[in-house]
Amino acid sequence: MVTVAARDEAVAGQVQQLLSAPFFRCYRTTDVIGVELGGALKNVLAIACGISDGLNLGHNARAALITRGLAEVTTMATAMGAHPLTMLGLGGIGDLVLTCTGDLSRNRTVGLRIGRGEKLADITASMGGSHAEGVLTSRSAYQLAQRSGLDLATIEGIYRVLHEGADPMTTVRENMSRELKHEVPVSLQQSLAGGGADAAAAAGASAAAAVPAGAAV
Repeated sequence: MVTVAARDEAVAGQVQQLLSAPFFRCYRTTDVIGVELGGALKNVLAIACGISDGLNLGHNARAALITRGLAEVTTMATAMGAHPLTMLGLGGIGDLVLTCTGDLSRNRTVGLRIGRGEKLADITASMGGSHAEGVLTSRSAYQLAQRSGLDLATIEGIYRVLHEGADPMTTVRENMSRELKHEVPVSLQQSLAGGGADAAAAAGASAAAAVPAGAAV
C-alpha cells in the first residue's frame, strides 16, 4: 500500500487508478508537502531508533522514539503548511514505522552501528556507494527547525550526533532531562482545533466528486 500525492485531486485520482492492482493498493491525497516531509524526516528518526537499539535501550525506548518522532514530524509539517492528519496515514506513520523497525533499513542500520560505537565516516566508507538519506536530511531538518523556531529535540539530537560529534548516550540523557511540557505542542493543538476535521471532510467530499465511481480507494 502507498499514498499517491498530487496538488490536483483529479491527477491524484488518475494516478491512483493507473497504479492500483489486486496486490498493490493506492490511496490518494492532495497534501504533497505532508507526504514529502513525512518521507524525508522518517529517515532521520530511523537513525535515532537505530542508535537506541545499538545502545540496547529496549523496545519501549524505540516505541517512544517513533511516537515522539511522529509528533516532531507533524509539528514541522504543519508549520510548513501540511495537514496534520496526513501524518497518520501511509506517508506518515506507515512509512515511519517500517523504516524505524526494518532490518533492511539503511538509516536504521547506520544508527545501529553508531549506537554500538562506530564512527559515521567509517560506516559511510563501508557502505559501497550506498547512502543513508537521513544523514544529510538531519542537517536540513535541523536548519529548517532553527529558522522556523520549532522545538524538535529528537531531530536536533540526531543532528548533533551526526554532524557535531555529540556522544549518543549523553544526548539521550540531555533529551530526557529537558523541561517537562504538554505532550501535544500548543501549535499543533491550534492546528487541529482550527478546522482539521472540517478540512478532512472537505477533502473527502472533493475526492468523491473528482474520482469516478468504482475507482480504488
